[in-house]
Amino acid sequence: MMATASKAPSALFGPAWKGAMAELWPIVLGFCALLIPSLHRLFTGIWLSEEQAHGPIILALSVWLIYRQWPRMLELSEGKGGSKGGYVLFIIGLLAYIVGRSQQIFILEIGAFLWVAAGLLVIKRGWAALKAQWFPFFFMLFMIPLPAELVIKVTMPMKMAVSWATEHLLFLAGYPIARSGVILQIGQYELLVANACAGLQTLLTLEALGLFYLNVVRHTSAVRNITLAIFIIPISFSANVIRVIVLTLITYYFGDAAGQGFLHGFAGMVLFVSALTLILALDSLLQFIVSKR
Repeated sequence: MMATASKAPSALFGPAWKGAMAELWPIVLGFCALLIPSLHRLFTGIWLSEEQAHGPIILALSVWLIYRQWPRMLELSEGKGGSKGGYVLFIIGLLAYIVGRSQQIFILEIGAFLWVAAGLLVIKRGWAALKAQWFPFFFMLFMIPLPAELVIKVTMPMKMAVSWATEHLLFLAGYPIARSGVILQIGQYELLVANACAGLQTLLTLEALGLFYLNVVRHTSAVRNITLAIFIIPISFSANVIRVIVLTLITYYFGDAAGQGFLHGFAGMVLFVSALTLILALDSLLQFIVSKR
């Protein structure tokens, strides 16, 4: 075990890796020729919005996860060879890319790269390689922009629930607050709970954060993993409520300009810090319970 662990970090840049790259560079160039224009559209367009700002983070973490799992993938697929079944995934990906790119359908255009990459991996290294890298590919699903119609339908009930929770918590704390739908009235200020504060994309981002944490820590206790996975959804909701409460209090004490300006971006950091803190707190509690048993 010790010898394998010591070789793992260098496996990515060893002679085997250099030989593989010498063989794969035409495929890599072709893949990049498709990927770079789409990434440029994302970085200069939808990923600049607050609702989709998590996209680059998900992409970077996915690349790191692939890098982290690469030595294990090489070990599992060693000597097994590629599979022609990968061509099915590859063709599906190319067709989805053509339709998505020509019709500007992001869910097809960006999702196509997962099919293409998975197909190329199976063609070159076999299904064992894809099995070893399943989580990074699954994790990249969270960076794919969803259809606007779906987001609108799911977001409204979520905004209502977050607004309701914010109103009742601040009212219990003694603040002069009232609510009409997703509009909060506190003191002389009126706040609209926007999609970025309590939307579907925010929930998915926090879900991705929780799943990433589970994949990195890799607890051996099945009960601990399942419990954490189940509680990711209420943790995400709680973090959204905390964010809206922070924004509401900032507006109440410092004015509307502060709430909509620089401190609004700071509340976004509060969202992720709150979610991570709640996940760590729950994990610590589960560790205590498991150790006692």
